[in-house]
Amino acid sequence: MLYIVKYSGPFGFIKPWTAVRDSKTFSQQFLTPSIIEGIRQKLEVSSIFRHKLTYSGISVQQEQTQTRGWEKKSQIKMMVRNQSILERGVMIDPILYMAFGNIEDAEKSGAQHICLCRNEDILLPDAEIFEIEDVDFDQLAGFELRFGENDKSFLVGFNRFDDTKPMYGWLEITGKPVIGM
Repeated sequence: MLYIVKYSGPFGFIKPWTAVRDSKTFSQQFLTPSIIEGIRQKLEVSSIFRHKLTYSGISVQQEQTQTRGWEKKSQIKMMVRNQSILERGVMIDPILYMAFGNIEDAEKSGAQHICLCRNEDILLPDAEIFEIEDVDFDQLAGFELRFGENDKSFLVGFNRFDDTKPMYGWLEITGKPVIGM
């Protein structure tokens, strides 16, 4: 039996590990093992068994950034930081279902907010916790990264909680994960 907490919010962005400073980046559609571990630590629960992510659309937003380095402008005797514009494809109305193995972890989780990756990406829990079988969780619409290595796996980043070891997984897409606006 799994205990499910549904989280939702107005927007969310999960930066792909390959997008260091790309001028245009779309949100990743799944949570990596290190993101799940970070959420688990924040919630102070024993484990998060599974997750599914859906959203209603992508909105491309612009963000002004400054480079890390400084440039010396000798003629005007000044140090300046160059600026650029990044475009981010942000998820609109993300919904995240998180599955817990016991009611205590679900209740603890259901009393707290979470962030996908950025502090401004706040998702709030629904009041109701529901119970379903593992096979019924398979039927929920959404994107889910299943962790581990097999013939369908691909590299999804490096685990900041485990000595930067490579993380692998395969993407399971169920139903209609992009709900549409």
